[in-house]
Amino acid sequence: MECEKGLDLNMRVEIHNDVSELGKALACKIVDQMLAAQSERRRYLLGCPGGRSPKPVYAELATMVINFDLDLSNLTLVMMDDYLEGNAPPFRYVDINAHYSCRRFAIVEIAAVLNRGRPPAKQIQPENIWYPDPENCEFYDERIADAGGIELFILASGATDGHIAFNPPGSPRCCKSRIVRLAQQTRSDNLKTFPDFTSLSEVPKFGVTIGVGSIAKHAKSAAMVVFGADKKLAFQKISQASVYSPDWPASIITECSDAILYADVVASGRSLE
Repeated sequence: MECEKGLDLNMRVEIHNDVSELGKALACKIVDQMLAAQSERRRYLLGCPGGRSPKPVYAELATMVINFDLDLSNLTLVMMDDYLEGNAPPFRYVDINAHYSCRRFAIVEIAAVLNRGRPPAKQIQPENIWYPDPENCEFYDERIADAGGIELFILASGATDGHIAFNPPGSPRCCKSRIVRLAQQTRSDNLKTFPDFTSLSEVPKFGVTIGVGSIAKHAKSAAMVVFGADKKLAFQKISQASVYSPDWPASIITECSDAILYADVVASGRSLE
C-alpha cells in the first residue's frame, strides 16, 4: 500500500496492490468506528452505495463482523439512491424485486451479507435500512441530521461522467436529496453495474438521490472507492481535484471531513515497489 496527500490536504490518497487489500483497509476503518460506537452504546450510521464498487468492502466487512463478534443491531445503513418508475410525477420506487432495485441491493447484497452467521438479536434490523423517499425527499436530510450524521460514507464515482449516487454532471454544490433525471451517460454506465439490462431503453430515466451537498454536510468521514481499468479517469479527476467541480460530482469527496480516496494500482496507473 502507498499513502500520499492529494492536492487538497484534507483528502488522503491510499493506493493498494489489489481490490482485496483495498477492501480490507476500508473495512478495518469501519470496524474501528463500529467498535467505538458499540462501546459507547450509540447508533452507527454507515452511508452505502449500491453497485460494483463497494462489494469488496462489504465482503471483507462481513468477515470482520464474525471475527470481532460485532453487534449490528446499532448499525443503520443509509442508502444513497434508487430508481423510480414513470416519466413524470407522481414517481414511485421501482419494484423492490427488480434486479436493479437499490432497495433490493441493500437487503440482499449488504444486510444479508453482513447478517450471515449473526443471531437475530445482533443483526441489522429492517427498520435500520434507510432510503431517500421520492414522496418526501427533504425528510431524508432531516432524518440524517436528527440522528447525528453519518459516521462514514462509502462513495463511488461514475466511470465516465463522475456521477455520485444519481447526481449528474452539473449538480450544484448545495443540492440536497431530490428527484433527478438520470444523465444519459449515467444510464449507460449502469448497463455494466446491472448486467441484466439488455438495452439502454430498459434503464429508468429518473431516480431519487441523496444530494451532493447532503453528503458533504452530513458525512463525518468519507471514503471514495475506485478500482479497475475503467476507473482510471475517475482516479485522475478525483486525485487532482482540490475543490468540488460540478463537471465531476464525485469530486465532492475533496470537501468532506476525514476524506480518503482508496484506489488499486490498476485505477491509479502506478506500480508499488
